[in-house]
Amino acid sequence: MPSFRTRSATWRRTAAALLAAAAVAGAAACAPSPGPTTAPSSAADSVQLLGRLTVATAGSMRGYSRSRFPHWRETGENCDVRDTVLKRDGRDVRLRGCNVVGGRWVSVYDDRTLSDPSQVDIDHVVPLANAWRSGAADWDDQRRGEFANDLTRPQLIAVSATSNRAKGDQDPSQWKPPNRDYWCTYAEHWIAVKHHWRLSVTSAEKATLTDMLETCSWAKRP
Repeated sequence: MPSFRTRSATWRRTAAALLAAAAVAGAAACAPSPGPTTAPSSAADSVQLLGRLTVATAGSMRGYSRSRFPHWRETGENCDVRDTVLKRDGRDVRLRGCNVVGGRWVSVYDDRTLSDPSQVDIDHVVPLANAWRSGAADWDDQRRGEFANDLTRPQLIAVSATSNRAKGDQDPSQWKPPNRDYWCTYAEHWIAVKHHWRLSVTSAEKATLTDMLETCSWAKRP
């Protein structure tokens, strides 16, 4: 069986080849997605999407406010996007009207099981402030609201409040989920969101995402 070092070298050569192919695709490959997209189906897909992202230094926080990303939107009588995600991600969810008052949630960031919805936060996988620094500062508030309430991409997830607040607005080069088994999925989701919304990545962020994709089962095959 090939050694870990050999498998790692093979993965890096494969990733480099895919990134090169993505670059050759040119501007047409970078065109905005015409409609809703889903998370990539494999680490190989994520490598290609990562290669299409613009690498740039983080922008200024000047003018930023969470209010520039209106959330949570109403999704029915007395319901909002937070309620929707809590119901989607929970098990044995109990409701009072449209409000979630109980259930069970597994926080994939830190592998904790929670039964009190007050201990659950709805995390923006790509934080609002990070989005502002990577392109959203140039959007209008309507588009920022669509980003903040995006239920189509893997952008909203129910996690423990402690892990969400530890993450803050940091990118993967600054913070990763304590649950290492989730790194592959986290990187795939981060890349999918940034690709769809045409947000840039820093060089450190891109390097870390490449390393995190190496934890995927696809990358570990001999």
